[in-house]
Amino acid sequence: MSRRSLHNPAPDAASLRARLDRARAAAAAADTDALLIAPGSDLRYLIGQAGGSFERLTTLVIPADGVPALVLPKLEAPGYADVPADELGIEVITWVDGDNAYELVADRLGKPGRVAVSDFTPALHVLAFRGALGDADQTLAGPIVRELRMRKDATEIQALRDAGAAIDRVHARVHEWLRPGRTEAEVGADITAAIVEEGHTHADFVIVGSGPNGASPHHDVSERVIERGDVVVVDIGGPIAEGYNSDSTRTYAVGEPRDADVAETYAVLQRAQRAAVEAVRPGVTAESIDAAARDIIAEAGYGEYFIHRTGHGIGLDVHEEPYIIKGNALPLEPGMAFSVEPGIYQPDRWGARIEDIVVVTEDGVESVNQRPHDLIVLDA
Repeated sequence: MSRRSLHNPAPDAASLRARLDRARAAAAAADTDALLIAPGSDLRYLIGQAGGSFERLTTLVIPADGVPALVLPKLEAPGYADVPADELGIEVITWVDGDNAYELVADRLGKPGRVAVSDFTPALHVLAFRGALGDADQTLAGPIVRELRMRKDATEIQALRDAGAAIDRVHARVHEWLRPGRTEAEVGADITAAIVEEGHTHADFVIVGSGPNGASPHHDVSERVIERGDVVVVDIGGPIAEGYNSDSTRTYAVGEPRDADVAETYAVLQRAQRAAVEAVRPGVTAESIDAAARDIIAEAGYGEYFIHRTGHGIGLDVHEEPYIIKGNALPLEPGMAFSVEPGIYQPDRWGARIEDIVVVTEDGVESVNQRPHDLIVLDA
């Protein structure tokens, strides 16, 4: 039971039906006869239920022209009881062991020329579809569905605000656990519990990178004992009940940093992160936001130590479109949400990262994270 309740409602049937209608139209626009959506975040986006992927086939069949159908094992049907199938205009087709579920889908579609399959559909289902659908071309559904999911509606944006506020509350408590003599794993365990206490369903990731471990962006936690003078990167996040994720990084120092260059280097990082956030507005490209941060870091002489993209989209998945990276000329639009998280990582010494989730508004940008960006020096 979380200590805080989040008020964001789940999408109503009308919203879900509108998403299904847009998916059908998007399939038609892509000259695709049907989308085959496997359990996961795409399915949750479209019908409000993620389900689970097993050896028995479950798939949402969305024809470009026709009635969608949820094909699933009869024994899994109770898990989808809350899906408002009638209101969504979805036919539910169940099957039992011994039936050929792939042929059920093929019979539904007739002789399609092209079908698009969810990006993370297990290979055993993809190959079985290949056999059942004959000469139909199989492509990835991701390029079609991501065009829908990249642009968050008001309900989704509120969920991201709630998630951002919840993870901010955890960062506000890091001083309770981060101190000399404790291991990264011990601190990480306390943070994991707090992530749930402050309103998430669970912790999706907890990075506590102290000292030289902070120079590894995806470090996780270890048995390293935190020392006085360490710089510590804390990157944490997880989903709230509505399925939308938080993701926020702050950098801490356990007492005064032992390395003399920390203050100067961190000031560069602050300027870079602030410049990238301030550059966000409709019409600018994703790669221009990356450049806004990267150019400042490179001009200060730390370019070789910024070793990842500036950001990633976020929503029902922690990492989704749009990606804030060189080469992505996608113009930003209102409703797009993504991280802005430049970092500077000096191998075998220390690292630092600042990360906020931002949403593109009609005339600029909104950050869903409100914690200070300064290097947070804790008593030690």
